[in-house]
Amino acid sequence: MSKNSILKEMIFSNKLEYILEAHNAISGKIVEETGFKALWASSLTISASMGARDCNEISWSDIVNEVWKICDNTSIPLLLDMDTGYGDFNNARYILKKCETVGISGVCIEDKIFPKMNSFVNGEKQNLANKEEFCGKLKALKDAKKDKDFCIVARTESFIVGAGLQVAIERAKAYHNAGADAIVVHSKEDNANQIIDFMKAWDNSCPIIIIPTKYYSVPTSVYKDIGISTVIWANHMLRASIKYMQYVANKIYKEENILGVENEIASIKEILRLQNMDELLSAQNKYYKDMVGETNA
Repeated sequence: MSKNSILKEMIFSNKLEYILEAHNAISGKIVEETGFKALWASSLTISASMGARDCNEISWSDIVNEVWKICDNTSIPLLLDMDTGYGDFNNARYILKKCETVGISGVCIEDKIFPKMNSFVNGEKQNLANKEEFCGKLKALKDAKKDKDFCIVARTESFIVGAGLQVAIERAKAYHNAGADAIVVHSKEDNANQIIDFMKAWDNSCPIIIIPTKYYSVPTSVYKDIGISTVIWANHMLRASIKYMQYVANKIYKEENILGVENEIASIKEILRLQNMDELLSAQNKYYKDMVGETNA
C-alpha cells in the first residue's frame, strides 16, 4: 500500500487515529520508530527550527525542501501544513505538484489571508479568506493532484477569529463540496466545547480532524464519542527538544563541564544508528572489497 493510500485510509477509518509532528528528518525517524502511522509537518515548528516566525517568513520552497528530507528518511505518510497556499489558486496548485514530487501524501490548507499569522497570535484580529475564493483554491488543488489518494484537507479558522459555529459549519460544508477530503476544525479554547458543538451540528459528510494544542487536558475518549476522525499532536516534538536543550545548555554552562549531562542525553552511538550508519559500512564492505590492501595516494 502506498503512503498516500495509508494516510487516506487513516483519515477515513472508523477509529480515532493519531498523527505526531516532525520538523526535520531525525524527528521524523523518531516519530516513526515510536509507532505512529503518519507525520504532521507544521509550519510553526519548521519555521521555528529555522529561527523564523510562523507568518510566512520562510518561503514555501524552504518548507518543502525540509519536508522532502523527512519523507526521504521515513516510510510513513506525511501531511503538510501548507498554510494558505502562499498566494492564490495558481500558487497553491503549483506547490501541490512539488509536494507530490517529493513524496508528501497530503496537504492542509487554511482559510486565512496570505501572509498568514499563527492562529494563537491575536487570532480574533485575523480575517478569514473569501469563502468562494478559498473554494476555488480547493478545486484547483483537486484538479492538480495526480494521485487520487493524495489527501486535500481544508482547515477552517472560523472559531479562531470568533466567527462562530454557523460560519464554521457553512464553510466546512462548502470546502468539502469544493473538493476537500477532510476538514480541520481549529479552536484556541482550553476546552473542547466548540469542537463538541460543531460535531453535533455536522452532517458527517466528510471526516473531521482536530488539533487540540490548547485543550490538551480533554480525554481522547471524548473525541471517540463525538466521531472525530484524526487527532494531530501538532508541535510537541519541537517543544520537547527546546525544553531539554535549554536544560542541557544551562547545566553545561553552570557546571563548566559535560560530565553531569553525559548520561542524560543521547549517545553518539544512537545518533549514528538514527543516521543508518550500519548501512553505509555494509555498503563500503560490498563496493570497496576489491580495494582492500591498496595504498592510498
